This record gives sequence, C-alpha cells and structure tokens, in this order.
Amino acid sequence: MAFQTEYDFTLPRGYRDMDGNLHREGKMRLANAADEILPLKDQRVQQNPAYLSIILLSRVITKLGDLPAVDTRTIENLYTMDLAYLQELYEQINASDMPVFRGTCPHCNKPVEIPVNFMSAG
Repeated sequence: MAFQTEYDFTLPRGYRDMDGNLHREGKMRLANAADEILPLKDQRVQQNPAYLSIILLSRVITKLGDLPAVDTRTIENLYTMDLAYLQELYEQINASDMPVFRGTCPHCNKPVEIPVNFMSAG
C-alpha cells in the first residue's frame, strides 16, 4: 500500500476568479516542516498570527480548478465556508496518527491492529 501524500477535495462553494469562472475541485498535499516553520518569519504572520493559515494553505494546495497557481491572494478571496473546509482538511490529513502494528490474532486468525506508542516503550 502506497503512502498517500496528496488528497483530492471539492470546495463547498468554490473560488470565483476574476473572469467569473468557478473553481471547486482541487488537491492538497501533506505539509512538511518548512511549510509550518517558514511562514512564522513572514511579516504578515508576525503582525497578525491568524494569517498563518492563509500562507500554510497557499503552500500545500497544489491545484484548484484550472488556476495556474494558488497563492495567498487566492486563499484570501475564498468564501469563509471554503476557508473553514480547507483548514479542517489540513488538520485531518496532517494529524499525527499513532503508528500501528498489523498482524493476525493467533486465536481466531483475524487481522488486528495494535497501536504503537514509542514514547512509552521501555
């Protein structure tokens, strides 16, 4: 099973560009360390910490409809419902799920998943 790094989405309302075209289908990739760290140096974030999510989303959204690129201005002009949707999607796909060990129960031969907590190993 391949490790998924990009996720399709459909905006609830959609982004309307300057020509009046509506863009709803897109792709978001997993965030990396630079995506979370570099925006903290941005003056817009230092002046208004809420702007962090605008920069983060502009970095991880790789496609939105037929737009050639997604930048902070694109994200700024989303409807609030779409912004909230993308923020939630970002949280869902970047949540640090605990790794699991997959195996087979020796008694019933059914597949089992056992959470692995490296912090409590000892």
